[in-house]
Amino acid sequence: MPKDPFKTRLEIAKKKANKRNLDNRKHDPSPIGTAFKLSTELVSAVAVGTIIGFILDKTFGTKPWLILIFFFVGVITGITNVIKSAKKMQK
Repeated sequence: MPKDPFKTRLEIAKKKANKRNLDNRKHDPSPIGTAFKLSTELVSAVAVGTIIGFILDKTFGTKPWLILIFFFVGVITGITNVIKSAKKMQK
């Protein structure tokens, strides 16, 4: 009795999916790359927040206040981004 064509196609698809999963495991990022990504996310959020605060302070003449506010907003944003990225990496 011949094999069902659907079962044959299903077996071929499963083999291809298993091969793709094995290929994806080989391309995991290195620990140094992961650390660089996380540190870059944190530093860039703080830098952008501070720069925005500096520009707004200069514009409105409220010298240290907006720099401080946006600095802390940048810190909080950076930390939440790092936490989100770490959760994604665990999956």
